[in-house]
Amino acid sequence: MKSRLYQQLVTKKANGQKSFAVLIDPDKVDAASIDQLTGLATAAKVDYLLVGGSLVISNHLDNVVQQIKAQCNIPVILFPGSPSQISVYADALLYLSLISGRNPELLIGQHVISAAAVKQSGLEIMSTGYMVIDGGAPTTVSYISNASPIPADKNEIAMCTAMAGEMLGMKLIYMDAGSGARRPITEGMIQKVAAIIEAPLIIGGGITTPEKAYLNCKAGADVIVVGNAIEKDPTLIKEMSAAIHGMPVNTI
Repeated sequence: MKSRLYQQLVTKKANGQKSFAVLIDPDKVDAASIDQLTGLATAAKVDYLLVGGSLVISNHLDNVVQQIKAQCNIPVILFPGSPSQISVYADALLYLSLISGRNPELLIGQHVISAAAVKQSGLEIMSTGYMVIDGGAPTTVSYISNASPIPADKNEIAMCTAMAGEMLGMKLIYMDAGSGARRPITEGMIQKVAAIIEAPLIIGGGITTPEKAYLNCKAGADVIVVGNAIEKDPTLIKEMSAAIHGMPVNTI
């Protein structure tokens, strides 16, 4: 099974290198905006482009991925909201298991349904323990999943959930406050979780400033994902990237 991007993330983590991923929702882009985003992302040295959303009601996922691939060499990683959100034109797939919830369909049920198609896709599959953290506002993922998020001030629950996910074999841990979160995940929670796991830690949701992105990296995040803020102001890509990539790198 392919593992190029996963090994890249592991190596970056070992070296203290932080990564920046821009999240692109296929429902919210057209050909012109894709061209703009890929141009800005290339210039800013964005590490990864995540493509997906909780719903994806449009029917042009393949077209979006193909256009991105035609415009730049940045790896495209699918961030699916359901088993139907698969495109063979991407580079990899975050195979998400909602470990913060108790909905069996999102823990394993939908994975059983999608397993054959995912296996046949030829994509690099990265098993990901997905944790939804309360961001102060109802989110699409919370509604669709019918699962309560982890309270924002319960660091110990987040720590034990991440540990359990890693011990169950999850290669990545993704903590998400959700699109449009009123409050992002605290640096305190990120620090606690980062200190207790070895898997690369992805943080997203409610990150609207370069300063917050920097502080999340300083707290222990390995990958910062920004989507909603860039939808509103694509020029933020340059500043976000500079803040994330400006973190000191291990010299050992």
